[in-house]
Amino acid sequence: MEYFKKILRFARPYKVYAFLNIVSNIFYALFATLAMISLFPMLAVLFKQTKPVCQKPIWQGLAQGKEYIMEYLNYFVTQKSEAGSSGDTLLFMVGIVISMFFLKNLFGYLAMYFITFLRNGVLKDLRNELYHKTITLPISFYSEKRKGDTIARITSDVLEIQHSFLSILELVVREPLTILFTIIAMLSISPKLTLFVFLFLPVSGFLISLIGKSLKRKSDKVQKEQGYFLSILEETLGGLRVIKAFNAESRFYDTFKKSTRRFYNFSNSLLNRQNLASPTSEFFGIAAIGVILWYGGQMVLVEKTLKPELFITYMGLAYQILTPAKAISKASYGVKKGNAAAERVLEILETENPIAEIADPVEKDTFEDHVSLENISFKYEDEYVLKNFDLTVPKGNTIALVGQSGSGKSTIANLITRFYDVNEGEIKIDGTNIKDLKKESLRGLMGLVTQDSILFNDTVKNNIGLGKKDATQEEIIEAAKIANAHDFIMELPEGYDTNIGDGGNKLSGGQKQRLSIARAVLKNPPIMILDEATSALDTESERLVQDALEKMMQNRTSIVIAHRLSTIQKADNIIVLQKGEIVEQGSHTELMAKKGTYKKLVAMQSLG
Repeated sequence: MEYFKKILRFARPYKVYAFLNIVSNIFYALFATLAMISLFPMLAVLFKQTKPVCQKPIWQGLAQGKEYIMEYLNYFVTQKSEAGSSGDTLLFMVGIVISMFFLKNLFGYLAMYFITFLRNGVLKDLRNELYHKTITLPISFYSEKRKGDTIARITSDVLEIQHSFLSILELVVREPLTILFTIIAMLSISPKLTLFVFLFLPVSGFLISLIGKSLKRKSDKVQKEQGYFLSILEETLGGLRVIKAFNAESRFYDTFKKSTRRFYNFSNSLLNRQNLASPTSEFFGIAAIGVILWYGGQMVLVEKTLKPELFITYMGLAYQILTPAKAISKASYGVKKGNAAAERVLEILETENPIAEIADPVEKDTFEDHVSLENISFKYEDEYVLKNFDLTVPKGNTIALVGQSGSGKSTIANLITRFYDVNEGEIKIDGTNIKDLKKESLRGLMGLVTQDSILFNDTVKNNIGLGKKDATQEEIIEAAKIANAHDFIMELPEGYDTNIGDGGNKLSGGQKQRLSIARAVLKNPPIMILDEATSALDTESERLVQDALEKMMQNRTSIVIAHRLSTIQKADNIIVLQKGEIVEQGSHTELMAKKGTYKKLVAMQSLG
């Protein structure tokens, strides 16, 4: 129950609906019992079991309630019989029965009506919080997790919690109350028979509970496997071009088939165990009914201590206990399944964000002097990627980072934007440690253009407009012109309102990159980070993109991570990295004159 206690906080905004549901369930349980009890007077009239009573009975308290009801019924029937309207009496009794059943079903519907708002509200808020947590957790979290597993937690696991949430509310209110009211009515009819019945309940309850013990473990396996095959699906859709190019369809299909086979086996085991709940509880219930028929029949026919019409009513009440008992049994299994889902959801919700803000972070919306990386060291796992790295980037300067793959260039971009935190040292903007800055303020100062153009399944306008809230059409067009994107956008079927497809797959690589640049231009940040922004482009696209980048970098502080050295010859300072350390730095001309590592890199690209 510990997980459900944590999930219950999502129900607080909907406590009015919870209260109305509880009230409706109380009345449902009451009228469900009264509906069965109301059969008794009808049967008494039908079988002419009433005795003449001419004086109206007097209420003498709850202890004598049963006798009062019996006497009042006899008095009512006597009055009607004397008036010569026995048929009307029966009709009246039938009317009472119908009214009780109507009220029972009315309050049953109202209980479900109110719980719907609670269930769907919890579902909505839980998904919203999960999504919010998903986008606030650092990038490092998803380098260790499968995306499909996260998708499964937001979809199927949350849905499982929703169903279990309904079950547990019925478990604690509606069904126990129905059983309680029914037992009170049964005790009032025959304490002896009721005591006999309850000798069998602990035995059946124990046997039913044995079935549910392994459900949480089995459910956990099902949900984990679902997350795994969703991951395979997500990776397949993302890499379909590569899968087809390497004729790897059968390999991925086999992996997916193995996962769904495991899911099939786990699901069969879980559902077969779960499906055993209902017939088991019903069998024990019917066995109890059989025992009641035998023992109660003795009381009616042999001992003559129980009236036949009361015994029939008693049997109806006893059978009525079966339905809520079965519901409690099913709900308890649902809770065990939901518990596994809640554990997986809470694992994300309770994950501590290692890149957290301080209690009272500094808000900064201007960049005035310099960015400094002071003696920083960083490692993703065990081995350091950067070691004792120092760099100062004055305002208005363009700094280029070059070096072989794995030398730590992209890591510097990840650290400056605080996608990761340094292990040692400090990164400062105008003398303020970026850990002391509000993350929104820090990233508001920066624009990012990456090697992979991350675009979304939306219009050109909305993709560029991501760089600035409430951007006007004129501002978007101006940003596109600076990025050399306006001309090709106007050639698209619907211009700026054209949908570019999933990941921008309707555009070429150069077009996608220019849209990414337009997005950064529209944001108009004082610091621009370009992470190998032209490395994946052909010569023509590179020329257009490079021209766009140069226009964008004018009067701006830029940190350029370059693979193609032809793109950074105009940089104020070129930093040459090797295994996370600076081996050379200076302008293009100075580094060429040194005839060191930089010149070798240039020569390797045949650009000397």
